[in-house]
Amino acid sequence: MGNPAHPLPTPSTQAGREGLAALLARPARAVVALDFDGTLADIVPDPEQSRAHPGVVPALSALAPQVAAVAVITGRPADTAVRYGGFAGAAGLDHLVVLGHYGAERWDAVSAAVHASDPDPGVEAVRAELPAVLEEAGADSGTWIEEKGRAVAVHTRRAADPQAAFEALRAPLGSLAARHGLIVEPGRLVLELRPPGMDKGVALEEYVKEVGAETVLYAGDDLGDLAAYAAVEKLRTRGTAGLLVCSGTEVPELAERADLLLSGPAAVADLLGTLARQLADAGR
Repeated sequence: MGNPAHPLPTPSTQAGREGLAALLARPARAVVALDFDGTLADIVPDPEQSRAHPGVVPALSALAPQVAAVAVITGRPADTAVRYGGFAGAAGLDHLVVLGHYGAERWDAVSAAVHASDPDPGVEAVRAELPAVLEEAGADSGTWIEEKGRAVAVHTRRAADPQAAFEALRAPLGSLAARHGLIVEPGRLVLELRPPGMDKGVALEEYVKEVGAETVLYAGDDLGDLAAYAAVEKLRTRGTAGLLVCSGTEVPELAERADLLLSGPAAVADLLGTLARQLADAGR
């Protein structure tokens, strides 16, 4: 039995309750998939200062050996997520993979190596033109560019009026991306320009198929996670059990589709740790 002092939260939907029950009943056939920023790490003004919540690695170290795999799916470069997450060399994480740049890069804990496809030339072209586009759009000094290797992002969180700056940049950045065959992925006061054809849904669905999982838990917090939610919903129609977890309430489009709504990364870490304890107790 699980520890009564740390009960698992109850999903609000029947599909979510079935997904949680399937994970608890057959953990060796389950994939736990997680976004990074906003889900495992708190959102901070400077993304370079982002770090996994202190409870995340201990929880994953306890959980990962009991499930088929844990996958961190992020728009960040894989090696960046590994460093900011503190995953390299952590005990118990042999079953962990990081799918960076929406699956274009892959790091696994066993080899500690990153495998990647060739970069899209459109990203380099956008990178060269972006400063001039921002200047022409009247972006203030609080708007800044984040280099992401296979993508580039524009943040407005530090602007004088963050939401107004975000909205004002949608059209010019959309035009810039389209000229070079890229798409714009909106997020929480960030607009990411990246190649099409790869998103968290594609990455998740391919990985679940690779592992042969019967159950998938996916946790995210932002618009970019909607594709992963859609993938889980599609997998459910094919007989795969699924549990959709939302970290925070800042993105209503995600929260409204979630089976389980949590307050943020600290609560996600608690959920992962509680799952690990209940599975360990059940196996005794």
